[in-house]
Amino acid sequence: MELRILGYYGGYPDNGVGTSGYLLTSGGYNLVMDLGSSTLLPLEQIMDPLQLDGVLLTHYHHDHTADFGTLQYLWQLRPGDKKEPVLPVYGNTKDPLNFAALTFGNYTKGVGYAGDSVIQAGPFKLTFLETEHPVPAFAVRVEDTTDGKVLVNTSDTRYFPKLAEFAKGADMLMADTNFFADKPKPRWHLTAPEAGQIAKDAGVQTLLLTHLPQNGSLETLRKQAEQTAGNIPILLASDQDYLRI
Repeated sequence: MELRILGYYGGYPDNGVGTSGYLLTSGGYNLVMDLGSSTLLPLEQIMDPLQLDGVLLTHYHHDHTADFGTLQYLWQLRPGDKKEPVLPVYGNTKDPLNFAALTFGNYTKGVGYAGDSVIQAGPFKLTFLETEHPVPAFAVRVEDTTDGKVLVNTSDTRYFPKLAEFAKGADMLMADTNFFADKPKPRWHLTAPEAGQIAKDAGVQTLLLTHLPQNGSLETLRKQAEQTAGNIPILLASDQDYLRI
């Protein structure tokens, strides 16, 4: 399984970098996981979007979906051979209005999921956990059935104990780390120490901090996660563009 980071900020793009967007590939299968603001151009630099096999949206906040609408237009308007004539788009059905918008003519088709869903998308087995966020949002566990490697993305969430259970034994945990340790409650994203604690409790191999803040030292953020993560290696999405899991 290969992971390419298209954008890693929460909320809004900054410093020429977009918000949440990731490309997962395995055995020639290409799955975009979220497509936030300013992520379509980096995707186009990596591959022809017409060669996507699917799109997975963890929730419908704009910093995770802003470029999805333009991808739909690309699918409609751009000439070229499409790998999938109708692009499947996996989205939760707890927000019916936004889920309905995933289907666009004969170009993209919404495929619904809920907390108990199991979806086989090419080599990827997808399972879900509803998180604690102001809108319906879902963490996703991605298992590559060709080699057993596991990636877990918390998506947007505040801390709650089930996150560690859901991420148990993952090769990589992508954690929504939008806040430094001193962020007061109420919070709807993880602090760096909370991300580190989840990684330790889950026994993951590597922790990737993403959905990062635009202000403050990201190295400080990483060090705060280290204080609770034990010996687990911690990476910043800002320092990565390609990872092999």
